[in-house]
Amino acid sequence: MADDSVVVPLRKVVFDVLLLQLVGWPILFLFLWGNPFHRGFFCEDDSLRHPYHESTVPSWTLYITGFGLNVITMMLTEILNRPNEKKTFYFMGKNIPYWMFNAYCAIGMFAFGAACSQLTTDVMKYTIGRLRPHFYTVCKPSINCSLPENQFVYHTDFTCTNPLYSSSKRIMKEMRLSFPSGHSSFSMYTMVYFAIYLQKRMTWDGSKLLRHTLQFLAVLSAVFTAMTRVSDYKHHWSDVLIGLLLGATIAIITARFFSTLFTPNRYEPSEHSEMNGNGDAGRTTAIRV
Repeated sequence: MADDSVVVPLRKVVFDVLLLQLVGWPILFLFLWGNPFHRGFFCEDDSLRHPYHESTVPSWTLYITGFGLNVITMMLTEILNRPNEKKTFYFMGKNIPYWMFNAYCAIGMFAFGAACSQLTTDVMKYTIGRLRPHFYTVCKPSINCSLPENQFVYHTDFTCTNPLYSSSKRIMKEMRLSFPSGHSSFSMYTMVYFAIYLQKRMTWDGSKLLRHTLQFLAVLSAVFTAMTRVSDYKHHWSDVLIGLLLGATIAIITARFFSTLFTPNRYEPSEHSEMNGNGDAGRTTAIRV
């Protein structure tokens, strides 16, 4: 009787973690030490004169919901979807459950795509340095726009004089990071990936509408998050539109071409076989994560 034993190489797991960190660390670097492009303004630009509001959807809520919903769903789905129990998986010489390996693949690929989406968004933000709609309210630039000589002039040499916000380095930095919307790209990435994952992995047929209802509500929550960025005067409408398109595009590419969601076989066996003690052909398979 053939013994299907699947070995997950330690070096492959370590290499995957290193590659994920390679994409993730620049995000932290930009957040802590990045300086956005110093873009100027025209006094006649009324799109920069909106009031300042706190976010309807705070960043911590966005990230906890986006990661938590996907991670919990992936773990529950892989646990409930009982695989072929004849397969034996080994990692560092220890037997691991099939669902644990599948969850590792699903969560790891989701996290990689999220890091790619966030890094792409941040690189665009810091390179363009577009001013947010509440720029005048937060900054109160030291340019007297009532003077005729300051009309129709692109001002780049100015300082912020608002005592309420000028002392906050975070707010002064954030006011230059309008394009594209990070809330929009992240929420759309996580919810579109969530919808695709349910489409490929949710097999429960108790209700024909349950899966599609969950998919609709997930994408709707991303759209709601994006719309609040406009109503809170955190972004221009074009920032939100590009953020939505960016997040959805990376989610589709990650799910379709990077993950194993569209692969018929969830692992690819090697061509090498070894003979077991009874003379039967036993296989040791290397996993493609």
